[in-house]
This record gives sequence, C-alpha cells and structure tokens, in this order.
Amino acid sequence: MSVHPVLTSVTGRIAKKSEPYRSAYLTRLEAARRHGPQRGALSCTNLAHGFAAFPANDKLVLRQQKQPSVAIVSSYNDMLSAHQPFEHFPKIIKDAARAAGGVAQFAGGVPAMCDGVTQGQPGMELSLFSRDTIAMATAVALSHNMFDAAVYLGICDKIVPGLLIGALHFGHLPAVFIPGGPMTTGLPNSEKSRIRQLYAQGKLDRAALLEAEAQSYHGPGTCTFYGTANSNQMLMEVMGLHVPSSAFVTPNTPLRTALTAAATRTAIDISELGGRYTPVGQVVDEKSIVNAIVMLLATGGSTNHTMHLIAIAKAAGIVTDWDDFNELSSAVPLITRIYPNGEADVNHFQAAGGPGFVIRELLDAGLLHDDVMTILGKGLRAHCAEPFLQDDEVIWKPAAEISGDENVLRSAAAPFAADGGLRLLSGNLGRAVIKVSAVKQQYRVVEAPAIVFDSQEALMDAFHAGELNRDFVAVVRFQGPRANGMPELHSLTPALGSLQDAGHRVALVTDGRMSGASGKVPAAIHVSPEALAGGALGRVRNGDMMRVDAEAGVLQALVPEPEWSARDTAPADLSANQVAMGRELFAMFRHTVSTAEEGATTFALPPLVANVKQGGAMLPHADAAPFSDEDTMIRENR
Repeated sequence: MSVHPVLTSVTGRIAKKSEPYRSAYLTRLEAARRHGPQRGALSCTNLAHGFAAFPANDKLVLRQQKQPSVAIVSSYNDMLSAHQPFEHFPKIIKDAARAAGGVAQFAGGVPAMCDGVTQGQPGMELSLFSRDTIAMATAVALSHNMFDAAVYLGICDKIVPGLLIGALHFGHLPAVFIPGGPMTTGLPNSEKSRIRQLYAQGKLDRAALLEAEAQSYHGPGTCTFYGTANSNQMLMEVMGLHVPSSAFVTPNTPLRTALTAAATRTAIDISELGGRYTPVGQVVDEKSIVNAIVMLLATGGSTNHTMHLIAIAKAAGIVTDWDDFNELSSAVPLITRIYPNGEADVNHFQAAGGPGFVIRELLDAGLLHDDVMTILGKGLRAHCAEPFLQDDEVIWKPAAEISGDENVLRSAAAPFAADGGLRLLSGNLGRAVIKVSAVKQQYRVVEAPAIVFDSQEALMDAFHAGELNRDFVAVVRFQGPRANGMPELHSLTPALGSLQDAGHRVALVTDGRMSGASGKVPAAIHVSPEALAGGALGRVRNGDMMRVDAEAGVLQALVPEPEWSARDTAPADLSANQVAMGRELFAMFRHTVSTAEEGATTFALPPLVANVKQGGAMLPHADAAPFSDEDTMIRENR
C-alpha cells in the first residue's frame, strides 16, 4: 500500500523545517556514542563508585566490561494506582537481564503525580511542569554514564512524555518503555459521568459521589478511560518503543510479567554490546512523530498530546506544530470508540483487537510509515501482533483479522468518522485546538455572548449561584503556562455538560487545558498566545459576541475591528497562584516556558553552534536561554 499523499506532504514539511536542528541533534548523538561499554569512559574511581553496592556476580560483569548494563528509570510510587505495580518490576528486570548475560541497575526514580488527584486543586498548577521536571530527573539518573541501554517504567499523563524527553537527551542510548497496564474494568463510564453531573446539580450528596468514584478507580493499574495516560501507551506502541501490544495487559498477571522480561531482553539485544545497536534518538525521527500524531487522531486520543508530542519532537531536533496536526486530522479516520469518545474502556478495546489491530489497519490504508526503526528492528509492521503465553514464555501472533466488537474498534475502510476529530481554530482570539470526536454534531458551532472568568473557581461560583442558565461562551483566561502552570480544567465539564443537557448553547474558550477525559462540551483550549503573554483573551469583555466554529475552524470575538484593536489587555491578579503547595519552587518554569503550540517547554531546540566537548567530540551547546533565536524565528514565520 502506498503512503497517503497527506502523510507524505506533512512528513516532508516537518523534515524540511527540522533539517538544521535534526542534523545538530544527530551530530550530538553520534559524538556521545562510545563503541564498547559506556562505562569504559569512566576512571577506576568512577567505576568503583558505580558498582560498590552491587552483588558480587553483577559487580564482576561490570568490572569485566564485556556485557551490557541496563539502567532502570522508574516512576514507582504506591499512592497512585498506575504506578504501584512497578514496585516489583526491578526484580523481574534484573533477573531477566542476568539470564540474558547482562546486568540491570536501578538508576533513579522520577516524580509521578496524578491529575486525577490534583484536579481542581492548587497542586494541579505543578502538573504540566512536572513533565520537564521528570525529563531532568531522567537526565540525572543517566548522568553517571554507567549504562549501555535503559528501560523506562512510566505510564501516566506527564510521566511518559517526560521520560521520553529525558531519554532523547541521551539519544545515543537504546530505550525500551515498559508499561504497567490498566486496572480491571469497574463502574461503567456512562454511569460515572451521570453521577458526576447529578452531583454538580446538587441532586446527589458527596457520599454517593465518592462511592461511584471508588467503584470506578478500584485497584492497581491505570484508569481505564482513554485519557492522556492510555494515549501515552498507544503512542509508545506506534513509535515502536514497546514490545508489541503490551500497553493494555493488566497488572499482576503472568503475561504482564513475561512482557516485562521480554522488554528487558530487547533492551540487552539493542545495546551497543548486544549486536543490534538501536539508539532511541534514531527510533524517534520525523516519520515516527507523524505516526504518533496519526495514532492519536485515529483513536481520539488526549488533546494534551498537542503539546507533549511537539515537546518530544523538539527534544529530538524535530519541529512540528498544530498545522501538521490539523492537516493530518483531515485525512485520518477515527476507528475507535473508547470513553470519553464512546462507552467502552481500554480493556474492551484490547479484547476487540488492541493496538496491533489499529496499526495494521492504518498501515494497510497507507496512513502510517512502515519504514521506521523500532526496538524490533523490522519496521512497524512487526508491531501488528498480539502477545500470548506459551510454556510461561511470551509469544506473538498476528493481530486479529476482524474486530471483536465493531462498537469499539473498526477497520479503516468503515470508520466511526472520516476524520480524526481534532481541529485547529484561529481568528482574532489566537490559535487553539478543539477535540470534536466526543462532541455531537449539533453542538460544534456556538455563537453566544461571552462571560469572562479569571479562574475556574469563579465559573463554578457563578454556576452554583444559578447565574449561567443561558446561552454563553465561558472565557476562562490567565490559565496558560506562564500564568499558573496551565492546570487542567476538567472539573468544569460536569457543570457545563449539565447546562448543555438543559438545552443551552455553551462552549469554553481558554488558554488552559482540558483533561484527556473531557470532550462532551465544545472547548477551544490551549489558546496561544496566552492572556498573560499579551494574548487576545485579555481583550474579551462580558457580553462580547463570540463564535466558536469547529466545522469552519473559526475562533472569533465578533467585535468591530477598530474597537477590538483599541482595547487594552485586562490586568491579571495572579498573587494566589505564586505560593503555597510548592508553587514558588516552579517560578523559573513560569518565567521561561514557551507557548502551548511550541510544546509548553522550558528547553530549546538543539542549537546550531558546537562548543561543548563530550568524549573528545564537539557537541551542540545547550543554550542557557529557554528559547533559542531559532524558536523565535519559527514562531514568527509560521
């Protein structure tokens, strides 16, 4: 099957605008590579420190410098259900590494916070910035230069993007990502949503709400809806960084254990000493980034990845933006219905065919690049597979030929929708994204007066006071990364959803984020530039007519141009967002972060000046400033 012309066009455009940065990145990658064990560059004192506490036999392997050493970088903690299963993974990995002739060391842990716990709380203002913090923690873990490959244990919202960004800054090291799997199915998603709306309307008490939530989130593993966490896992599958179809195998099962051991053996195999050297900086290239965007669109994945994928690409010297997402969305069909885009959860999706089915369907339709490097080294079609246990070992069989449930998963020839459901909006309010795959057709165009809020709490106060029983566009501003860390505003969904159900025309426009679990109400999100950076949301006044048109891609304040241009930006009182709950520690992030469309990153593209030495070679210098001149040029010339 030939590659779809839109895929070819977008990939070519990304490659062209990325060329100088990607070249600089690959120069740095090759300079950092060391033939033979990485730890061979260490002095005897360095090396002795690195294995001092190791068991005798493992220490001997490290001393002899003939076999690979694998770093374990983990997001384990036992408060969060998705990460709790990782407690036992290091032993599985170490045993599998020894059996394969290598060793594994726990190199370091990274923080893992849960947006489900911090939703609507001050701690949410640290959430987005935790991604770059995780990337930095990953760099610290790998900085000892003891390792020939790394396995990364992560699953949820910011954790996998942060781990991958960190891994790409050590792009000469092979990388295998190991998921923990979803919890078993709990309360049906439709019932959970119904109870949340009844609580928002004051028709159920807190005890009833808590009981429903506890039945939904009830055991070890990832939440089962298709939010950012499970979107992460789908992207790792299509980028070839998982052993095939390992994303949605539940924790604490024999198959899960066998997949973890298989992933470890793969990391050994693709190390410099394993005979099939496959550095992560070459696995993640322009084609794999396009494949990731396509998978996001085809499965109705989280809007958070309109930032995370851009940030991941930037870490590998690749430049992409919302125009690329928008153009691909026009050509990519929606072939899954997983909550919030349907009633099924990821366990139902896995049973219906899972990631291997989706990858095969998209490859057969010419909507994915097959000629990419993956950890299997065989092109992407090798990942069209499903794992099974045979004599306590994992084997892979070809993905199912037909869907096990066409209400959940369909072929590319008979999709749920002809496009990916993610749209770029633009107009005098700036640029934004909107996810319409979960928004019914009749709600996709809203023209109504603005009601302006400077916080989500102010909107909820107005809702509870009965002031929002009308048609309106809620403008929630000063929620961008520079203002307060860009918290998710998912807690607004039940209130706005109940107003929509009551027959009112409502929409949300914000420079903040919405959760990967949101989607019922039309929401123009990530508005760039944000209000605090002089963005046009600061000019909106109560009563201004607004047009949010997801069909035509319009985001417009219907205010006469002379009046609009003459308006000043409203002042922002952010004093409540600067301190407490650790927010003061993240001031440097707020002061240096890029726009949402540039990935909301605190790091720059690989600069083009080589003036840093590593291993005797000249490397591109990491500029002290968060944005290089090249970033500014791209932004202004887009």
